[in-house]
Amino acid sequence: MTFVDQVAISVQSGDGGDGCASFRREKYVPHGGPDGGDGGDGGDVIFQADARLGTLLDLRYRQRYRAGRGERGRGKGRTGRRGDDVEVRVPPGTLVRDAETGRVVVDLVADGHREVVLRGGRGGRGNARFATPTHQAPDRAEPGQPGSGMRLDLELKLIADVGLVGAPNAGKSTLLSRLSAARPKIADYPFTTLTPHLGIVRSGDFDSFVMADIPGLIEGAHTGRGLGFRFLRHVERTRALLFMVESLSESPGQALHGLREELRLFNPALLEKPALVALTKVDLVPAAERPADPFGDGVPFLPISSATGEGLEELVRQLGELVRKDRTKGLAQ
Repeated sequence: MTFVDQVAISVQSGDGGDGCASFRREKYVPHGGPDGGDGGDGGDVIFQADARLGTLLDLRYRQRYRAGRGERGRGKGRTGRRGDDVEVRVPPGTLVRDAETGRVVVDLVADGHREVVLRGGRGGRGNARFATPTHQAPDRAEPGQPGSGMRLDLELKLIADVGLVGAPNAGKSTLLSRLSAARPKIADYPFTTLTPHLGIVRSGDFDSFVMADIPGLIEGAHTGRGLGFRFLRHVERTRALLFMVESLSESPGQALHGLREELRLFNPALLEKPALVALTKVDLVPAAERPADPFGDGVPFLPISSATGEGLEELVRQLGELVRKDRTKGLAQ
């Protein structure tokens, strides 16, 4: 399935139905009173998060959504039928913004989250509503109020517990495939991962967390270089980060600094997330040649190899602990 995480759509709520101006027509009552009913309200525009969806692809092919118009009121005090609502289903993690102002309209995080984005126009009042003791035969009725429209920008940000942060070809996809049932494309060239992948990683006997393998980060990603924004927006919702640097890198410390700097320039709050540092592909470096302090300043790190499994058990344990702490903190707030 094609992964689409940004799309623009137009939405329009329904117009209210007009009120009715009519009078009773009864035998032996030649001048019956007013009995015009109210018009029906217009339909609403509703957004709902649906966990069965993983992309905004469907909205790329249908970019206009319009709710139904309310029916006109009728005689004998009958109110017109309400217009049909229009429902826009999106994956959890979808942020909806007003395209003109950039204002966040709704952030649909949890599965089943349902929100009315635009209310339909109110139905007009029928002439029965305007009858008074001094004006018993009003012949006027209100028109229905028009609905409202908006241009919306939708942005999907994956919801994962752990986000993998590394340069292209740092071993993120291989790690995800080793720790979970996810099967992202793996090859020895940059940008193999063009779309995000999620995998469930078991942590202990009764726990697990969701890990996201996202397109690799290069210098200038915060300005959109490479797959910059497509990567960085998905990191924003994670509970914890795993920085991944190749053991064969000429300067692991400089590489780590570069990754952190790209996050800082995009959104400084990203560096406040709990994080671990992994030195990857250590199986390619003889044990005797591995530096004791590859990142400098005593930065703690975990040497790992997805090929041999070295360090993976400890990595999962520590990541699981970070996730559990963040979940507990969220419940306490």
